Amino acid sequence: MRWRLILGGGEAEGTGVELSGVDLKRDATLDALYGEERKGGLGGSSPRVARWLGDIRGYFPAPVVQVMQRDAMERLGLRQLLLEPELLESVQPDVHLVGALLSLNQAIPERSRETARAVVRTVVEELERRLAQPTRQAVSGALHRAGRTSRPRAGDIDWNRTILANLRHYQPEHRTVVPERLVGYGRRLPQVSREVVLCLDQSGSMASSVVYAGVFGAVLASVRSLRTQVVAFDTAVVDLTEALTDPVELLFGVQLGGGTDINAALAYCQGRIDNPRDTILVLVTDLFEGGDEEEMLRRVQAMVASEVQVVCLLALSDEGAPAYDHDNAAALAALGVPTFACTPDQFPGLLAAAIQREDLAGWATGNGIVLTAPEEGG
Repeated sequence: MRWRLILGGGEAEGTGVELSGVDLKRDATLDALYGEERKGGLGGSSPRVARWLGDIRGYFPAPVVQVMQRDAMERLGLRQLLLEPELLESVQPDVHLVGALLSLNQAIPERSRETARAVVRTVVEELERRLAQPTRQAVSGALHRAGRTSRPRAGDIDWNRTILANLRHYQPEHRTVVPERLVGYGRRLPQVSREVVLCLDQSGSMASSVVYAGVFGAVLASVRSLRTQVVAFDTAVVDLTEALTDPVELLFGVQLGGGTDINAALAYCQGRIDNPRDTILVLVTDLFEGGDEEEMLRRVQAMVASEVQVVCLLALSDEGAPAYDHDNAAALAALGVPTFACTPDQFPGLLAAAIQREDLAGWATGNGIVLTAPEEGG
């Protein structure tokens, strides 16, 4: 029966299996999307599409439904039909659907806007439940560890840690430990001890990455010892930092699609950096530059020289790296900028490593991430 559903029936499928009941209805939903002889599939009728969306949610598990919805957007022109509120109410929300809605943002009619926002908020809240706690835990722990010093003032010595670190120097005759290394904390962490700049490519291929980065930006903004900025760009640059208190508003401030001017975005971010050595700049882009490539690379080189920690994420999603500009990726790697794709679950660890000024290339390799290699002779 499974082979019959996979092969789709017809004279040449060879299984001889006849379907009935729920299996027959399940087959009809598959045929509407994938049938080779389809001449219009679900057509342009919103009610028919809504019924189909309801059917697949009843016949298939959630991960399969999400795949079928994505395929329907491409094969059946479902994107335009998403502008109808009754259709939006039938769709199972996920990151890819949010990306589609953001790409249609300017075209969504007023009657559908509240429904679209509700869909986006549902996904954002689910992502926050999944990612907020591990992110805050990783970042807060890294900030406190980064605040330790091996040369503390007398009043700042952590005696418990100092004794543990120097037990091998115990002097039995004096019944004491002679500390060779002092461990301590500053009296308190500065109000802002690190700055994080998320610089997001708004091109259509980066949709999922933008959604995840927007959620991370909102979570990081709630960490008091961080100053978080979010900047999105295509051929123009928009600063979304003021919207960080509401990630849904932040995402609706993004306009997916259009060209790409990475150099202009980096120039804006560079002008917003107050303390280079305490700044982590995360550039999320596929590196297909429509602006000045040479100037872009010179700008990155200048930031690295000023001790800004720059990392380029070719994707911040569960799908792995999309198509990207391999020459620019190799050029960044040659400048010492780790360049790789990162999953949302790996991102908190990446940020913690950056806060502690670890070798990010080594961190990536240790976590099974494949780095972009510099060009030979670069």
